[in-house]
Amino acid sequence: MRKRVEKSSKEKVDKVDSVIEEDNVNVTSKTADDYQCSGNLELDFTELCKLMGVKKIPSVKLKQSKPVMEHNQSQKSLESQRTTWSSEPCLEIELENEDQSKTVKISGWKVDDMMLQVLSRTLPSLSNFQCLHMWRVGLTDCTFASLRNTVSLCSNLRKVVLDGNPLPEQSYHLLIGEDSMLTDLSLRNSHIGEEGARLIGSSLSTVPTANKNLLSLNLAFNSIGDAGANHIAQGLRLNRSLLCLSLSHNQIGDEGATRLAEVLGPFALTHEEIVERRKLLIQVEQSVIQPSLVSLADSQDQPLSVRSSSSLDRLNKIAKNTTKKKDNPKKEEKPAPAQVAKKEEPKVVKKDDKVPRSQAGKIGAKDKNLPVSEQETVEVVETVIPLLDPGIVHTGGKVIHPGNTCLTSLNLSGNKLTEQSLKLFLSSLEGQGEGGLLRLSLNRNRFPSDCDIFLKIQEMMALRDPLNKNNTGQVEDEHGELKTTSAA
Repeated sequence: MRKRVEKSSKEKVDKVDSVIEEDNVNVTSKTADDYQCSGNLELDFTELCKLMGVKKIPSVKLKQSKPVMEHNQSQKSLESQRTTWSSEPCLEIELENEDQSKTVKISGWKVDDMMLQVLSRTLPSLSNFQCLHMWRVGLTDCTFASLRNTVSLCSNLRKVVLDGNPLPEQSYHLLIGEDSMLTDLSLRNSHIGEEGARLIGSSLSTVPTANKNLLSLNLAFNSIGDAGANHIAQGLRLNRSLLCLSLSHNQIGDEGATRLAEVLGPFALTHEEIVERRKLLIQVEQSVIQPSLVSLADSQDQPLSVRSSSSLDRLNKIAKNTTKKKDNPKKEEKPAPAQVAKKEEPKVVKKDDKVPRSQAGKIGAKDKNLPVSEQETVEVVETVIPLLDPGIVHTGGKVIHPGNTCLTSLNLSGNKLTEQSLKLFLSSLEGQGEGGLLRLSLNRNRFPSDCDIFLKIQEMMALRDPLNKNNTGQVEDEHGELKTTSAA
């Protein structure tokens, strides 16, 4: 009897040991490829670091976003925000809701290839991930390529900050290609030179292509110089999305500033641009391009540049008729045929609801409250083909474009500008009329602060700047950031 009891207890122990061994085998056999991200960054990041064998796993710090904070604690929260940056490996996560990560900040520690593999798995799984800050994380050309792929997988990511990350190949332009959905990009203090500026300028626009989503680009504290500024100006010729551009502290002199000033005012089209313009006019004539892709608002106020062109005349008539149909749908006696209606209906709204709010002008934040018919009209006005701008004229054997009037803020402080380039800026600003720049920063350059031309430009900007009401305005600090000050 005693032997039977000992035998049964021994069998139970053996079964328990076998179960434990099987569980250990299952745990050790689980890899990062088998892990399914839950959308909780704190949980997924830590678990993937363990599975991939990261020796020192960075800590994760959570904080609520500003709208969630109590009003009486807002000042304390801002102070804590400045002190949360640490040289120790750490992920700072800003939550919009209880479990939705809106912003991820990494600061001051090297992000190697293994860590980027972890981020490439966790970040795309976040449903409301909108902003990525990576300041001085030691990016290389190889890790940047991996980061770029991760950025492209994050469907809601709109802002990327890569300050203090110099790359030997200067391939930052890959983040703002034609298909990029980013609206804000900051590349301060990244040793960007002429070649990097050339690549960025080409990404902003060339004759056949242009970036359509980037609204803000910060290139402060680099080494772009005159040659690089020329490339950036070239990219601004046919770009109609960029609103804010900072080139402060970039060793830019009068030569580079002159190119930037010229593109803001009327400029002559090159031979390549004229050829492309003719191709577009033929496409309009053949109805390959929808008339709605040309600014309807401008076509009512300004005559088309080529009076003899039947395509442009027809385009102007269609533009007016389309606008009347939208404004007075009940007054139409005979409805248009179904095929024509489909042809004139703008597909921009259905295709992409995230069209930048200012591709062809300054559309205010009230657009969301407009009726459906007015929202459609706004979408049509926003979509513009620069080479079909109705303000283009023929004079002196040249085709003159009215210039880039979509850029609203330009920062050239801390460079090498003299009074020579100031004259060109003043001339371009006067030629812009009511549109164009609302803010131009020219402080800390090589001209006296009491220079007549500079004072005249400041006076003109003060009248234009909507942020300058009630004797208040915005100036840029030594880091290129905007801060509000009171006028003396």
